[in-house]
Amino acid sequence: HYARVRFDEETGRYQLLKAVDKNKDQSYVLYSITQDQLAHTIFPLGEMDDKEEVRRIAEEHGFINARKRDSQDICFVPDGDYASFITRYRGKEYPHGEFVDKDGEVLGEHKGIIKYTIGQRKGLGLALKEPMYVCEKNIIDNKVILGKNEDLFKKEFEACDFNWIACEPPTEEMTLYVKVRYSQKENRARVIPLSDDRVRVIFDEPQRAITVGQSAVMYDGDIVYGGGVICKVI
Repeated sequence: HYARVRFDEETGRYQLLKAVDKNKDQSYVLYSITQDQLAHTIFPLGEMDDKEEVRRIAEEHGFINARKRDSQDICFVPDGDYASFITRYRGKEYPHGEFVDKDGEVLGEHKGIIKYTIGQRKGLGLALKEPMYVCEKNIIDNKVILGKNEDLFKKEFEACDFNWIACEPPTEEMTLYVKVRYSQKENRARVIPLSDDRVRVIFDEPQRAITVGQSAVMYDGDIVYGGGVICKVI
């Protein structure tokens, strides 16, 4: 993975840091790593300036994938069909249901709730008078709620199963930079501890498509303070 680890003499803790090559940084997906794991982990790619340097070294050592093209897919879903993978993995079919607007008016039929993600506009299969986006998914009633783009912007959420890396679980509010998607840049927010493994986050500015189930990761510069799973959007 493209990330770095270092030991902080002042705190006596191992730190997880972004990679030198910010275009390849993968620290976002590593937020659950423990102190013991960090103490025994080496990230040889993290200090390298760019991917071409990595490819050159791989080529010199005869790696067969030295010039393999980059992939944006999840490694265990190489065909990109996430819905089929979930169906196979869970051994469960996801039935069709209703698209509805914010007032509950039925707009059409969806093809299984796992096929849609918050913020999605394309691929809904609907003929609508204006662009509409997936704003919410009601799992219990099997309904996908559509709305306008402005309906997607929220400032506040809670994250659970939180893992603090750079410090012990704090008791006081902190100001950190938070990202709620892998490809998103971090944005300034207040981070309020609710317990050792649960926090409330309030962004300075509304953010688009904050999604339950996604990871929220907190940074101070290159240092990953910790992260957790978004469990409630307020």
